[in-house]
Amino acid sequence: MTHALPGLLFAVAAVVSLQVVAQDYPTRPIRVIVPFPPGGTADTMARLIAPPMSKALGQNMVIENRPGANTVIATEVAVRAPADGYTMLVMATSFTVNPFAYKKLPYDTLRDFHGVTRMVYNPLIFCAHPSLPVKTMKELVTLAKARPGQLTWGTSSIIGGGRIAGELFKDMAKIDIVNVPFGGGAPATTAALGGHITLIVGNVFDCSNYIPAGRLRGIAVTSLQRASNLPEVPTIAESGWPGFESLNWFGIMVRAGTPRPIVERLSAEVARALKTAEAGATLTKQGFSEGAMAPADYDAYIRNEMQRNEIILKKLSLKLD
Repeated sequence: MTHALPGLLFAVAAVVSLQVVAQDYPTRPIRVIVPFPPGGTADTMARLIAPPMSKALGQNMVIENRPGANTVIATEVAVRAPADGYTMLVMATSFTVNPFAYKKLPYDTLRDFHGVTRMVYNPLIFCAHPSLPVKTMKELVTLAKARPGQLTWGTSSIIGGGRIAGELFKDMAKIDIVNVPFGGGAPATTAALGGHITLIVGNVFDCSNYIPAGRLRGIAVTSLQRASNLPEVPTIAESGWPGFESLNWFGIMVRAGTPRPIVERLSAEVARALKTAEAGATLTKQGFSEGAMAPADYDAYIRNEMQRNEIILKKLSLKLD
């Protein structure tokens, strides 16, 4: 018993120390790294939760956009930050794709990061410039087969949610459309609006303001149910490909080693921020569903997504290097 006492006292002291850290946290502004340019979905989600979180935590939330390399640049910045809860990383599907798309990464996805919470999830959408003579997925497939390799489809990253959804449909429909990756949803949408690409496979948010105005044409969404903010746009499943589903999501990560009480507090504050009336209205308007999770559940979700994406990337032979 005497020999066990020092270890017990150390364990108690460690728990007390973590509790004190969590009670004092935060004492300075919190950096929120976004791996996409301003104006896109990830950036919008970060700026949506920042004001209520800033009020609740008593510190400013500083948004820092670090686009590039399919989110690897931002993730490398985050992995070099101290594991103290003062650097949050907004992440999307790309986080669970990159380990299988690159031969080597400057971080280990599971070892170097812990999940805070998933924020939202949403369907993707196939939408076209109005000059493209198609209104349905069947018409798109017919045109693509008549003009193999001539149509182009833009995505917000080299390999992310939009790319996976597009490649899955290409494989299922046996068509050849050339992918044009961009550094975010906003520049991809701008290219589609200008007619520089014929299609975009992106977040519903990126297209929803332009479809009612006739500047883009919604062809189909990738969820099993229609998007709440674009109920007139059918699903791919009901367009002739039963069971097709490919969703996108956004969440928050922190460095592994961040004190657990801080991770738990950040998770709770993000969830509360997403439940404000303003956030709810914005999510509904833009076709998102609130999807907050406890940290342990989000870690499990990340692992499951990685297992699914490894299978997809191997099947489609998608590589970035």
